[in-house]
Amino acid sequence: MLDIKKTDTGICFKIFVQPKASKNAVVGLHDDALKIRLTAPPVDGAANKLCLKFLSKITGISKSAFEIASGHTSRTKQILIQCGESDLSRDEAIEAIKKLISIETS
Repeated sequence: MLDIKKTDTGICFKIFVQPKASKNAVVGLHDDALKIRLTAPPVDGAANKLCLKFLSKITGISKSAFEIASGHTSRTKQILIQCGESDLSRDEAIEAIKKLISIETS
């Protein structure tokens, strides 16, 4: 089960990234993290940049609202969706994460 945490600045959840995949996709759960395949290699932050761009695209949330809170050099990362400063509420962020989970089950 995906562990979603409310923080002072937004919503935090864990992802597991598989770089150098044939296509970008959300593929399911990996332990307590959402598994995401990305086409970018893990070189010079390319996979991290693509990760934030891909999450933004599939959730419809601004790229600037996403942040890698921890795990910049690891496959397992903590993603923070910043709420409050923008028009995004915590409930909307949680719904976006639920949308990510439903993508892999479709």
